[in-house]
Amino acid sequence: MTTSQHILACIDGSAVTESVCDYAAWYASKLNLPVGLMHVSNVPVSTRRDLSGAIGINSRQFLLEELTQLDEQRAKIENSYSNALVEDAKSHIQEKFAHIDVRLYQRHGKLLPAIEHFKAENRAIVMGRRGEDHKNSRINIGSQIETVARASEVPILICSEAFKEPRSYMIAFDGSKTSIKAVLMVARSPVLKGMQGHIVMVGNHNDAAKQSLSAAGAQLEAAGYAVGAHHVTASDAVNGLLKFQMDNDVDMMVLGAYGHSKLQQLFLGSTTTEIIASTLSPVILVR
Repeated sequence: MTTSQHILACIDGSAVTESVCDYAAWYASKLNLPVGLMHVSNVPVSTRRDLSGAIGINSRQFLLEELTQLDEQRAKIENSYSNALVEDAKSHIQEKFAHIDVRLYQRHGKLLPAIEHFKAENRAIVMGRRGEDHKNSRINIGSQIETVARASEVPILICSEAFKEPRSYMIAFDGSKTSIKAVLMVARSPVLKGMQGHIVMVGNHNDAAKQSLSAAGAQLEAAGYAVGAHHVTASDAVNGLLKFQMDNDVDMMVLGAYGHSKLQQLFLGSTTTEIIASTLSPVILVR
């Protein structure tokens, strides 16, 4: 292997950790790359105060020393947990994907800076959403997914359920720059090659949209993909895409991530977030 790239799997020990490991290994196997297993520890430090000149300094100094010891103990426990987590995750991958090389990374602090530390090595990122927490058919996607997706220049695979090898995929297409980039990413990568593909546009029944959809399908066919282009009549893009997925038993979705700014999203909502929060299938985000 002549590259230092990897598929970065962000694990936290939650119920979705096995899913993250499996999809990261599957993704890595398609590209002949290693998996980088990363756990980020964020141990809060006790609030410290300047006690100089305070009344009762001796007793307060004693309590401060106890707080320091507690901080050290917490950090030690967190490090031990992190060590055990990445080792267990490595064993899990190697039991199911014996040919995959696994690298272990442990960082302290926040998730996004930890991911950006490996920016040059990241070919793709795999993250989990809280599928076990979903209620009323909606999934708690986790507060960090959007933050990472907006900052990332590589695809992000979001998963929650137990691993199932994908056999089909659909690209949500609206003619925007992000959806065109998603088509280009699929065309240039072997990850989804050999699967049944669909490009799906909801609404936008004007000539320009139809031509854009046809061109996207032709681009994938020229790259050797078996793909069909579909124009769906629906009043709501999210419901139209999800219905198509269900009716056609599609295993994986590819979305252009967050086409609007955060400020615009406050007023317009986000199709990306709605779809991630409403499907149990793995989703690849391309920004």
